[in-house]
Amino acid sequence: MRLTTPPGGARWTHTDARAGFEVVFFKALSAGYLLSGHTTAHESCALWSVGYDVTVDHAWKTVAVHASNVTAEGKGELTLSRDSDGGWTANGEPRPELDGCLDVDFESSAVTNTLPLHRLDFIEGVGVDVPAAFVRADDLRVERLEQRYTLIDAGPKQILFHYESSTFESACDLRYDSSGLVVEYAGIAIRET
Repeated sequence: MRLTTPPGGARWTHTDARAGFEVVFFKALSAGYLLSGHTTAHESCALWSVGYDVTVDHAWKTVAVHASNVTAEGKGELTLSRDSDGGWTANGEPRPELDGCLDVDFESSAVTNTLPLHRLDFIEGVGVDVPAAFVRADDLRVERLEQRYTLIDAGPKQILFHYESSTFESACDLRYDSSGLVVEYAGIAIRET
């Protein structure tokens, strides 16, 4: 499965689980990419806004994250980093439970589901475990997310994966475009063109 270079920017409308909107911009760096975005939403009775900058290396492994949020409770900030040995820190504090995670995944975002697609060589029908450092939208709390991606179809214009998370006991199919960006995340978001 070969992916094309990400576009300069992308946007999604949140659906079903929440009402909202996300935009992201991709910037090529000498050592990888910078994903800068913002998402705002209304979910259940909560309103939130999350801004993020995610730096990945050439292998699309997360190197550094800065996130900020605004909720009814106030504003929050988070700095996450992953060192060359795979150790994570959150706001300077070691987080050994995140060992083995190569990606960040924002609860508020559809774009972070692109990270493993750019890094891994998937084989149709074979599931791959891709744990991630999961960042909650309401308070920027970080926890380990266990998830699995199984490539169903790698067509020239559309890529289909089956996604499962044992952490949230959920599963769905994810449709991607040729650049590895989610086109449809059932019950969560739809990419606008």
